[in-house]
Amino acid sequence: MDAKDQKAETVTLKDNSTGKSIDMPVLSGTVGPKVIDIRKLYGGTGHFTYDPGYTATGSCKSAITYIDGDVGELLYRGYSIDELAKHSDSMESAYLLLNGELPTKPQKEKFVRDITLHTMVHEQLSMFFRGFRRDAHPMAVLCGVVGALSAFYHDSLDINDPRQRVIASYRLIAKMPTIAAMAYKYSLGQPFVYPRNDLSYAENFLHMTFSVPCEEYKVSPILSKAMDRIFVLHQDHEQNASTSTVRMAGSSGANPFACIAAGIASLWGPAHGGANEAVLKMLGEIGHKDNIGEFVKRAKSKEDNFVLYGFGHRVYKNYDPRAAVMRQTCHDVLAELGIKDDPQLELAMALEKIALEDDYFVQRKLYPNVDFYSGIILKAMGFPTSMFTVLFAIARTVGWVAQWNEMVEDPEGKIGRPRQLYIGKARRPYVLLKDRA
Repeated sequence: MDAKDQKAETVTLKDNSTGKSIDMPVLSGTVGPKVIDIRKLYGGTGHFTYDPGYTATGSCKSAITYIDGDVGELLYRGYSIDELAKHSDSMESAYLLLNGELPTKPQKEKFVRDITLHTMVHEQLSMFFRGFRRDAHPMAVLCGVVGALSAFYHDSLDINDPRQRVIASYRLIAKMPTIAAMAYKYSLGQPFVYPRNDLSYAENFLHMTFSVPCEEYKVSPILSKAMDRIFVLHQDHEQNASTSTVRMAGSSGANPFACIAAGIASLWGPAHGGANEAVLKMLGEIGHKDNIGEFVKRAKSKEDNFVLYGFGHRVYKNYDPRAAVMRQTCHDVLAELGIKDDPQLELAMALEKIALEDDYFVQRKLYPNVDFYSGIILKAMGFPTSMFTVLFAIARTVGWVAQWNEMVEDPEGKIGRPRQLYIGKARRPYVLLKDRA
């Protein structure tokens, strides 16, 4: 539907208390539900809308990511996530999200080279890490260090300069794995490992994370492929909590490093980025595969608050399209590492089998989601659970940057200013201290 057609389609809202009515335009996107344009609602009726969590509110126009939760579809710029995960890599999908089209071979080579040349961080940042306790959560470190980047890279803070926005975007995507690996090394008391320009994005991250200066570390092609695939699958997911936070922070004109640090803080919440960590905690609570029956029974009971994490999804009412790719990757990683007798992984595989076959789960479409498999993969690769959300942040930085750029360039963009339904006291007179009972 073009702009003319959009203006022609309206819905009429009537205030029964005053008899006033107002016609609200109905807008259509490329695909997905139509939206009612309520920008003139308050001016025309004196009313706001009430939508806790903004679950029925379109906060922006976006051409980046589309989700259809009913059919289980996720598209990056129109390309299905399963095709991208199978045939693409994290740098190609990053280019796609940032630029809107898949790159040609020369374009991809230049993009990869540009990102690679930005992977090192300012040397003074190593001293910044020493201000944290050794047992600090890696997400706390990541949030602080990324926010501090604006104190080191003054030449890419002007959000009105397209060139500076590109430089800041590349720096964030390139340096996030380096900072994440440094946070991990710092927690272990091991020396920081510098990035290497001869390695791919995923290989470089694994090398900086797990190698030590005293011996050679060879990155497994299967593990690096798995890591890269995790990055692709998690790069963007429409207007979720952390992405909306990045946009909200950016709407004030804040610099890109501050905006991404805000996104990291939002992602840290257990209801958002901590789902794969919650999966392993749940497996620890179950303890052994012999106990699965008891816990599945508890999950089915309406009287029990026990939750089987990693099954079903708030957005996807069908199979999580990322999970099918991740499932095969999970089994590839376990086979590569020769893990056959890990009780927790045995438990996870047994639980997966039940969820795929049990009528209770199948009828309710409570299939294993991407967090179920990614948690298992990351544990098998040797990452502590405290690093899981950090890895999520590395991947999601691409989407945050793409969404931030789109927000800055949007001519309709305004500073975020949600309204409220006030339920406090009405105006009342001040009582002097001496007169209060």
